[in-house]
Amino acid sequence: MKYNLKKEIPILAMVVLPFIYLGYLWNALPEKVPLHWNFKGEIDGWGNKDQLVLIILVLPVFVYIILQFIPLLDPKKKIEKMGNRFHQIKFLVVLTMSLLAIFILYTVQNQSGSNMKILFALIGFLIVGLGNYFPTLKPNYFIGIKTPWTLESETVWKETHKMGGRLWFFGGVFMILLVLVLPEELSFIVFMSGVALLSIVPVVFSYSRYKALKG
Repeated sequence: MKYNLKKEIPILAMVVLPFIYLGYLWNALPEKVPLHWNFKGEIDGWGNKDQLVLIILVLPVFVYIILQFIPLLDPKKKIEKMGNRFHQIKFLVVLTMSLLAIFILYTVQNQSGSNMKILFALIGFLIVGLGNYFPTLKPNYFIGIKTPWTLESETVWKETHKMGGRLWFFGGVFMILLVLVLPEELSFIVFMSGVALLSIVPVVFSYSRYKALKG
């Protein structure tokens, strides 16, 4: 897959955005800043503000690099056949990582507890977006619901991603609404339970469909 700079510019802009925001905040930040929060959103770890650069590198930059190299590692070149769809998924993932980085920087700037509801909602946004793409994904080794049974059977792959797409889309929307209206601690329980459910159900479904097809 050839590198198309013109198509990559919107994604690169998302990668750079947290660095611009950090540069804007830099002189106003103290040397010691909050760097870790517990599940209640309370600060439980501090560090040097230089470490904020690592947070940005780990989120949008590292994720972008991984997604950029995935097509090169694909032995059967399935990713290349996705064309613009893979590019759209890459934009969605990098956008979410950049928003997470900006949210962390904003929380650091205010030196306050982290609003975990916003964090959960951002991840929910990614789940909804991926769910929207699932039904259109072709079998591959890198993106989608990759179980031994979906990779073994194209029929199981299609059925699992059709079901999983609806589950992730509507489940993600429902999860976002719940975490935004429920109390903080209950939001954490709902979020973790939702993620577990969205992960386990497609795996069980793919296994049951594979067994049914094999008779």
